[in-house]
Amino acid sequence: MKREPLKWGAPARRVPVCGRPLGLRLGFSLSRGMKVGLFGGSFNPAHDGHAHVATTALQRLQLDRLIWLVSPQNPLKSSKDTMSLEGRMASARRFAGRREIVSDAEQRLGVVYTLDTLRILKARYPGVKFVWIMGSDNLAGFHRWRGWTDVLRLAPIAVVSRPSALLQSRLGPAARRFPHGRLPSRQGPLLPSAKAPAWMFLRGPLNTTSSTAIRAGGAKV
Repeated sequence: MKREPLKWGAPARRVPVCGRPLGLRLGFSLSRGMKVGLFGGSFNPAHDGHAHVATTALQRLQLDRLIWLVSPQNPLKSSKDTMSLEGRMASARRFAGRREIVSDAEQRLGVVYTLDTLRILKARYPGVKFVWIMGSDNLAGFHRWRGWTDVLRLAPIAVVSRPSALLQSRLGPAARRFPHGRLPSRQGPLLPSAKAPAWMFLRGPLNTTSSTAIRAGGAKV
């Protein structure tokens, strides 16, 4: 049977709330009331630019934990250019701090879309205040994610400035679709408790390191 092409922004296929059986053990424990950042990405490989995003979110949002969700495979990127999951997790561990967890939860749960990840984690950990963390380069293309409007309605989002897409992200479809949901950065500690859709732009010192340049041999991790 011929499969219909995916439409950007279309609702993602629902998966069982429990995920796969392997997902019963995710390798971390979270308590009700905790403020937890979910930092998803390929991390192909992880670098100090990613660490900058993680550290900025931890400090400005006053998070209890931040979880690096290393994607088994980004649906928008080619698998032939992607390092092994084990290699990408190892690179992320080099930069994870004391309150940060590097996790293969999406592999364990059998999901590839952020929408499914959020649905499962919110059901698994009721009372935990999740906030999605991304660099501004990701916000610029956020409208290409499956079910992106639903993602914005599921959890608050913190966008940390990255040099490659400062203007594009602030003028992109996501920012234009939910202008009323934007909170001032001075309210950072309140974002995890805010009712979605809510998002915030966090400016800070810019880090120009990129995974693409590292893979091409143009920069060091």
